[in-house]
Amino acid sequence: MAIQRIKSGGEYEDKIGYCRAVVAGGWVHVAGTTGQGDTVLQQCKSALQIIETALQTAGTSFANVVRVTYMLPDAADFAPCWPLLSEAFGANPPAATMIECGLIDPKFRIEIEVTALLPK
Repeated sequence: MAIQRIKSGGEYEDKIGYCRAVVAGGWVHVAGTTGQGDTVLQQCKSALQIIETALQTAGTSFANVVRVTYMLPDAADFAPCWPLLSEAFGANPPAATMIECGLIDPKFRIEIEVTALLPK
């Protein structure tokens, strides 16, 4: 089984030693992804764009995401993101979890991790 590693150029990839996504065994595992911007909405939209690019590079899309985890330092920031998340996942909703937790840098307001199936 070949493993494909997808980098996105994120500032922490080389510092920590991880890839944006890893394709293995018919699955795409996208690492926790933060985005750019000052607001949770800007960061959410940016993170979704980064994830979408990783999924496309791997040969899949949001339609094949089976699991998503949202991590936010402030749970109150989650509801404003719902319209963006519904736009990305609403037609093909994955299993989902939201966790309130600290992130690697206080400037980050949301981190999103997904697992997707590769189409046959």
